[in-house]
Amino acid sequence: MERRTFIEVIAGGLVAAPLAAEAQPVKVPRIGVLSPGSSGPSPLFDAFRQGLRELGYVEGQNIRLEYRFAETRLERLSGLATELIDLKVDVILAINSTAAQAALNATKAIPIVFTWVADPLSLVKNLARPGGNVTGLTTITTELSGKRLELFKAVLPGISRIAVLWNSANPVATAVFREMEGASARLGVQLYPMGVRGSSDLEDAFKAAVWARASALFVVEEGTLFPHRARILSLAAQHRLPAASQFREFAEAGGLLSYGPNLPDLFRRAAIYVDKILKGAKPADLPVDQPTKFELVINLKAAKALGLTIPPSLLGRADEVIQ
Repeated sequence: MERRTFIEVIAGGLVAAPLAAEAQPVKVPRIGVLSPGSSGPSPLFDAFRQGLRELGYVEGQNIRLEYRFAETRLERLSGLATELIDLKVDVILAINSTAAQAALNATKAIPIVFTWVADPLSLVKNLARPGGNVTGLTTITTELSGKRLELFKAVLPGISRIAVLWNSANPVATAVFREMEGASARLGVQLYPMGVRGSSDLEDAFKAAVWARASALFVVEEGTLFPHRARILSLAAQHRLPAASQFREFAEAGGLLSYGPNLPDLFRRAAIYVDKILKGAKPADLPVDQPTKFELVINLKAAKALGLTIPPSLLGRADEVIQ
């Protein structure tokens, strides 16, 4: 080969090499989002996406979210988890315990990040070192059951029977009810069980609770009942039942009080776990995150509508008072 031709070939190769490298498609991570609830606007998903943005991820540009909603039909979660696995997502965000269990049953390879889980030890071996392919954030809902009953009784000192509404198809929600039963005896309060399996059971459950002379309502909010909060509060107002729950959104929507962790903050921090896993961390080595702050929110407007007076000592402890 002549010297000039040889130089031209080498130079051409040097130019072509970076062009070929630039032509390589950039892999965009895909996050599967598995929810037992319904699609539609959600402040919780907004918080998760905000957390991703704070870490430099822009949906549709350098990250892609694949949503799967069971529309409150929990039996669909297994098939939806399989769909996400078939899409070869990089991480699955499981919205609650039932979604996390469905994902865990479907894969032991794809990392799973859970949030809104009351009993994380049903999913992991150890909170400090979860093991396996799953980790996430817990609400510690079960352990706070007694505290919530104490707060409810502080507002209604003469209360004798509280109806508890929960999704009886969700074993963790059932565990929360059982924990409340244990605390109720110590506080001298009877609980009336309002276990439902879907929104179609709500009206009959309320009628039965009123017939049983329940004088207040506690709602164990989880993925199935969360979307029906407005209807639950409407039925509670119709039957003049003071209503409480775990999360501030319930009090903001018209409930009397709530006590628990901040859900949007949990979802925002779930993005941190997803980011760590995308950067190479293993779920087995990421400790389950436990909330350290619990918010007491009291709705004075709801109290006035029911003719209730909130003790000043309790108002002084509240993180927020809704006028």
